[in-house]
Amino acid sequence: MIPHQPPLQPLFQSFFLGGFECSTHRNMSRRRLDMIAATRHDLLAREDYAQLAEHGIRAARDGVRWHLVETSPGHYDWSAVLPLIRAAEQAGTQVIWDLCHYGWPDDLDVFSPAFVDRFARYAAAFARLHREETGRAPFVCPVNEISFLAFAGGDMARCSPHETGRGMDLKRNLARAAIAGTRAVRDATPGARFAAVDPVINIVPREDAEAEEVARHNASQWQSWDMLCGREEPGLGGSEDILDVVGVNYYWNNQWLHHAEPLSVFDSARFRPFRDLLADTARRYAPRGIFVAETSIEGAPRAPWLRYVAEETMAARQAGLPVHGVCLYPVISHMGWDEDRYCPNGLFELTPRHGRREVHRPLAAELARLQATFREQGVEAARSAVG
Repeated sequence: MIPHQPPLQPLFQSFFLGGFECSTHRNMSRRRLDMIAATRHDLLAREDYAQLAEHGIRAARDGVRWHLVETSPGHYDWSAVLPLIRAAEQAGTQVIWDLCHYGWPDDLDVFSPAFVDRFARYAAAFARLHREETGRAPFVCPVNEISFLAFAGGDMARCSPHETGRGMDLKRNLARAAIAGTRAVRDATPGARFAAVDPVINIVPREDAEAEEVARHNASQWQSWDMLCGREEPGLGGSEDILDVVGVNYYWNNQWLHHAEPLSVFDSARFRPFRDLLADTARRYAPRGIFVAETSIEGAPRAPWLRYVAEETMAARQAGLPVHGVCLYPVISHMGWDEDRYCPNGLFELTPRHGRREVHRPLAAELARLQATFREQGVEAARSAVG
């Protein structure tokens, strides 16, 4: 059962957030990505934040590109992030800053103790910079998607560090880094907030013989959060106070048949409503706040997909779950990580015209409709007062 909760105190300035894709890993071809530069968000940050505000979005996810900041050990060049901080401040937008979104400086071994130590020092340095620039402690996501990165980069060699069979080693060291970074930021800037972001999934066995293996895979989705709060492998240094806000990522393909195709939302016998996945998360980590940290789909289904996720999220809230928002991620469409393919999944399209992004009108209309509906229920109005 989910404990009875008092009325939610809002975490964000708006129920809907916009997420700027900020991956900096090396892709399958070992080429360094910089999605902030690839989407020209580094050059258009002021315009991008202003456009978010025009659509009633006053909270966002954005990224600090560690490999550009720490150009040599212990020396920080903040020129890549200061324009983003200042643009968000000018727009009055609240930001969750990803400190490690899949990428790190090339001289660092991600499996080493040095990775943990360097990350903690860098995280603290950013926190101090943020306080100097804004007068406030930051809201950060120390290490984005620990579990997913451990799988993709440590077991499947699909991204940095391009290993196989080392997923658990990678997960442990990323958890150590996130724990150390959280403590370092908290020491440097008391009052900082922290998001721990990973996907929620549902794998369904094709036959009874797969049930045990599938149950293990489904259980593994909780592993990084459990490491952070010290429930699993407490020797990593985790504790309950480390896990602050839980960010769940949910895309159209987060439910699938084992070793087979994604499940359709219309497959009522096997597909679990998203509200149930949120309830699983809340039961495990209550009374912490939860938000949908990433969701999107490509092409024409953008508007109906947002409608589904938002309505499921509202149903979860009405059932008493502490769900604080939905982040459209990415908010700008972009080119694919590993192939030269346009991914039309954003509220804004990639190529600006006269300094502004083209808006995907069906998604914008659906967003406006949802915002009006939520205002009638007191959700958006409550958050508009957060500053």
